[in-house]
Amino acid sequence: MEKSQEGFTLLELLIVVAIIGILAAIAIPQFTQYRQKAFNSGAQTDLSSVRMLVEAQYTDRYHYPY
Repeated sequence: MEKSQEGFTLLELLIVVAIIGILAAIAIPQFTQYRQKAFNSGAQTDLSSVRMLVEAQYTDRYHYPY
């Protein structure tokens, strides 16, 4: 009687876990850089909006807000 093999061996699982770990070590720093760039871009957009609102205030009332 032959025993049918089902599932994965411990070695195969360890190799898969190691590969996932290596890919995560590469991907996480890239993700944080993209996130920081998006945050900076959003902050620049907000500052530009505030600048335009302050200039509109000056145009309407001939003085800058306090």
